[in-house]
Amino acid sequence: MKRFLKKVDALMAPVSPTSAFKLGEKSSDPLQMYLADIYTASANLTGIPGLAIPSGFNKLGLPLGFQLLGPRFSEYTLFELGKLYQEAINYKPSLAIE
Repeated sequence: MKRFLKKVDALMAPVSPTSAFKLGEKSSDPLQMYLADIYTASANLTGIPGLAIPSGFNKLGLPLGFQLLGPRFSEYTLFELGKLYQEAINYKPSLAIE
């Protein structure tokens, strides 16, 4: 990871192998719940910062996202990149909960 992050300011990666699932949908399957977080483990295991960013919704209206990973102590850069992305797409968070 260190080698890759010497060449770029940040890496862009998926947050999850699937889109979000409905609340409680996987509660009876702990393995599936664990696997939904598998891509975020790399930041924790390597000690680097990661920022998950909402990027839209699937056909069912469930959220999608990606993450930015940066070298140690690059939190400010990740926040700025996330802000630039959301400004570029004119992202408006939804407060509706169904």
